[in-house]
Amino acid sequence: MICIFSLLQKISGGIYHKVQIELTYSSNHIEGNKLTHDQTQYIFETNTIGFDESVINVDDIVETANHFKCIDMVIDSAGHILYKTFIKQLHAVLENGTSSSRKDWFIVGNYKRLPNEVGGNETTAPEHVTAKMKELLAKYNEKKEKTLEDIIDFHYHFEFIHPFQDGNGRVGRLIAFKECLKNNIVPFIIDDNLKMFYYRGLKEWRNERGYLLDTCLMAQDNFKKYLDYFKIPYEN
Repeated sequence: MICIFSLLQKISGGIYHKVQIELTYSSNHIEGNKLTHDQTQYIFETNTIGFDESVINVDDIVETANHFKCIDMVIDSAGHILYKTFIKQLHAVLENGTSSSRKDWFIVGNYKRLPNEVGGNETTAPEHVTAKMKELLAKYNEKKEKTLEDIIDFHYHFEFIHPFQDGNGRVGRLIAFKECLKNNIVPFIIDDNLKMFYYRGLKEWRNERGYLLDTCLMAQDNFKKYLDYFKIPYEN
């Protein structure tokens, strides 16, 4: 699998180190997390908090630390088939200890109880989420050889089911990263520069796949630069 051995080694200063910081910062930032890139890096490298006199939302710190754990889960499980249990475990780890997790209506590690939206669009009603996710996973796992487009298509459907009360974007992008590793495809990280193209691509996917596909290909090209720098071979 693409660069999986280097990631599994979890060497400080290597590709694993780079992925932890870039994926965590980028995925959190486009969801509104206010930690800077430097602050995210500081937490990962020192496991401490020391931000001068800045006022930081506790949830931003908790979700950042949790996201580091989620990336380890993704790397360690990269070779496994994608199952409902793993997806729920990702959500449970990501949201553990957040202020949302203490709310009665918010279920950590399980599907939503209340209706939600994504980008102002309706999503699957709570009572239909279990069936829709089962159908999505069955259809996806039927394919023996998965392409980048297959992974993006799964991501689109996952986001518009929006199975969890919150955290769907981050969980969805973690899944996409895992599935790229599993299928020997160069992964992609959606950074702030690609955010609006990414959201437009999700919105237009049913009618025009090119927007989101091109965005992910651009993100994939950026990831190839990391692989080239660390001298990690990959297939074009």
